Amino acid sequence: MAVPDTDRFLSDLQALRAIGARDTGVVRRAFDAEDVRARRWLAGRFAEAGLEARIDPAGNVWGLRGPLLMGSHSDTQPEGGWLDGALGVIAALEVARGNPGVSVVSFQDEEGRFGATTGSELWSGALTPAQADALTDLDGLSFGAARRALLATGDFPNPSRFTGFLEHHIEQGPVLDTEGLVAGVVTAIVGMRQVTVTLQGRQNHAGTTPMALRADALRGLSDADHAIRTALRDIVTPASVWTIGHVALHPNAPSAVPGRVRFTVQWRDAEVPRLDAMEAAIAQALEQVAARAGLQIEVSDPVALAPVEMDGDMRRALSHAAEGVAPGRWRDLPSGAIHDASNVARLMPVAMLFAPSIGGISHDFAEDTDEADLTACLRILADAAARLTA
Repeated sequence: MAVPDTDRFLSDLQALRAIGARDTGVVRRAFDAEDVRARRWLAGRFAEAGLEARIDPAGNVWGLRGPLLMGSHSDTQPEGGWLDGALGVIAALEVARGNPGVSVVSFQDEEGRFGATTGSELWSGALTPAQADALTDLDGLSFGAARRALLATGDFPNPSRFTGFLEHHIEQGPVLDTEGLVAGVVTAIVGMRQVTVTLQGRQNHAGTTPMALRADALRGLSDADHAIRTALRDIVTPASVWTIGHVALHPNAPSAVPGRVRFTVQWRDAEVPRLDAMEAAIAQALEQVAARAGLQIEVSDPVALAPVEMDGDMRRALSHAAEGVAPGRWRDLPSGAIHDASNVARLMPVAMLFAPSIGGISHDFAEDTDEADLTACLRILADAAARLTA
């Protein structure tokens, strides 16, 4: 096994960090100018490493060679950290430089500007190209229109050429950092569902419209938040989570009664029956709120990712490697975040390795990981990849 060049690895991480740099973090939304620049840069680095560089019609960037696929994503949240996803892509590149059995990928739109893990959903067959192209971001731009900014250089690779997928990522939670550990071997990824909700009321003058005669969309959102929490109270466990996320208010003016509000509702759990029960409870709560408030309601079809167990053989390779690099300083743990591995699992065995997140912070400019942990995890990945390609 070739020893990975940690200096080159860290240099590549910093070079990618500079593309779209903002404060201490990064902003590279799927198909924006900085994301396109980063993907072209990655394709160049893959080619320089002797891999067959390819950008597919979804904007996924591939470095093709061996049967073990490694990677993650390089797009970010609207205020993203510098390691979220990017770490897995650059670590995979460095491993591939010393292991001809490895191919690399950076999936597109993992962060869900248009859907959720859109690039890997397309490749895995969970979405058709027509379905993906019809997806829109919260400003109404379609995936089909946005992807014209990054022309494809080849078709989607045939999944049958790969024997498994190994994804490296920061934990995005506090467990490893709190326990002073170097790495985490993921046992499973929770399931996630998300809907976009539009409540339509009556826009009117804020000074002349009596409170009792208002159909205030924002009040509907407030009521919906309370109703969802109440509806889920007897269904969820302490490990269940749900979030009302992006909110767009119209006309968003001080002297106008809000006439329309659009927001997302997302929920996660490790058990499919509980996800189903949460979905039904949320749908009922929203309908009841709209009816009581005199609001029209529109709810999108759910975006859904099922819970995924990691492959036993690949987990064992990571565990043996972790014990060799950091004896006693790693642990098994589940992932509460969704990753591209959830989609790739439809095609092949998958496994994941986590690096610690300082303070458990992610999806924020303050996201960071100690350099010693980054390089230790790189060595774990290289060792595991050697075991899996021997």
